[in-house]
Amino acid sequence: MSSDEIVTTIPLRKAYYVPRQKRANKAIRLIKEYVSRHLHVSTVKISNRVNEEIWRRNRERPPRRIRVKIVRIDEDTAEVLLPEEEVEE
Repeated sequence: MSSDEIVTTIPLRKAYYVPRQKRANKAIRLIKEYVSRHLHVSTVKISNRVNEEIWRRNRERPPRRIRVKIVRIDEDTAEVLLPEEEVEE
């Protein structure tokens, strides 16, 4: 793991405070806000596997928290992956 990689758990409990049909979308927004706030980046890319993990149990029941690996690509861009995923060059 390089210095530009962080493995962390992102809490998604606030997604359960919105209507059921909007919970998965809210969870995606929460991930982007968390990464943007902690790494001071303006662009956050979410991998397909993270997206599938959020949507796995339907839009109404996203996970309460998710463990992810955050990789800084450049000054303004970060990518969110599952911990076992490799970074695509």
